[in-house]
Amino acid sequence: MKKIELNNKKILITGAAGFIGSNLAKRLLKEFKNINVIGLDNMNNYYDVKIKEFRLSELKEYNNFIFIKENLANKETIEEIFKKYKPEIVVNLAAQAGVRYSITNPDAYIESNLIGFYNILECCRNYPVEHLVYASSSSVYGSNKKVPYSTDDKVDNPVSLYAATKKSDELMAHSYSKLYNIPSTGLRFFTVYGPAGRPDMAYFGFANKLVAGETIEIFNYGKCKRDFTYIDDIVEGIIRVMQGAPEKQNGEDGLPIPPYAIYNIGNSNPENLLDFVEILQEELLRAGVLPKDYDFEAHKKLVPMQPGDVPITYADTTPLERDYGFKPNTPLRDGLRKFAEWYKNFYM
Repeated sequence: MKKIELNNKKILITGAAGFIGSNLAKRLLKEFKNINVIGLDNMNNYYDVKIKEFRLSELKEYNNFIFIKENLANKETIEEIFKKYKPEIVVNLAAQAGVRYSITNPDAYIESNLIGFYNILECCRNYPVEHLVYASSSSVYGSNKKVPYSTDDKVDNPVSLYAATKKSDELMAHSYSKLYNIPSTGLRFFTVYGPAGRPDMAYFGFANKLVAGETIEIFNYGKCKRDFTYIDDIVEGIIRVMQGAPEKQNGEDGLPIPPYAIYNIGNSNPENLLDFVEILQEELLRAGVLPKDYDFEAHKKLVPMQPGDVPITYADTTPLERDYGFKPNTPLRDGLRKFAEWYKNFYM
C-alpha cells in the first residue's frame, strides 16, 4: 500500500453538498494543513435543497474550499475542472441515491451513476491522480443469503437499478485501473445515518411522519435488519482509505496488476427495524421533538416488503480493520440521539 500525505493536497470531492461529501469536506478542512478542497455538486432537488444549502453554508466558512455547481454528466465542464485545479486525490461521492426512486426515475441513475462516473474515470486517466476513492453501496450484495457480506462474495444479483449502477461503477473502475494504472478504491457503505442526513432515508422519514402525526410503515412486518452506520464512522473510514492507495506493480507478464481495492464500511451490527424505531422514538421524545404523551402504537403499521429492498444488510469489515486499523463502532442510540437533537434545532 502506498502511503499518501493529505497535508498540502488538492482534493476534489463530488457530491460535496451531499450528506457524506459535506461531512468529509468539513473534517478535511478542519484537520489537515494547507489542504484545498474543490467541491462539486449539482444541487438537484431529489430531496429538500435547504438541507444541502445548510451543509454548504458550513463549508463556505473555510477559505480553502471552492464550490462548483455543476452536473457530473457534463464531460467538458468536468474536464475543465481537472485541467484548472489538477486534483491529486478524487473522492467521487456524487450519485443519484435511493433504491425506490430508481424504480420510478431510472434516467437519473444512468446519467449520474454511470455517465458521471465514466467522466471522472476519463479525467483520472488524462490528468493522473494519486488515488481515486469512490462510493459503492451495500446494495450490490442484492439478495445474497450468506451473512455477513464479504467483499469476496459474488455480487451478480442486483435487485434494483441503483445496485446495478453501483456494481457497474466497480467494474468500470477495475478496467481503468488495469488499463491506465489508476489507483482506485471502492467503498461499499452500509445504511449511513446522522444529523443533517438524507430525508429519503427511513429514520429521517419516520421522524417527519411522526411529527406530522402520520403513520409510519415498517416494511417486511418489521423483520428487516439493517447495518446502520453513523456518519462520523463513514468519514473516518474514507479519510483513512484516502491515505493508503493500492500499490502500482507489474505482474509476471510485465503488465500492470490493477491497483484496485474494495472495502465494506459498516457497523457490523445489524439492528432489527422494530428495535430501531423504538430507539428513534425514545430519542425524539428525549430531544423534545415529540410530546411526552405521544401514542406510538397508533402511528405504526407493519407492511410487506417493498420491491428492490433486501431483508438484511450486514458488513464484514475485517479487511478494513486489517489494512487501515479501523472499525466503525458508534452505538445506534448515540447516533440517533445526535440526529434527534439536530432535528429539533433545524426544524423547530
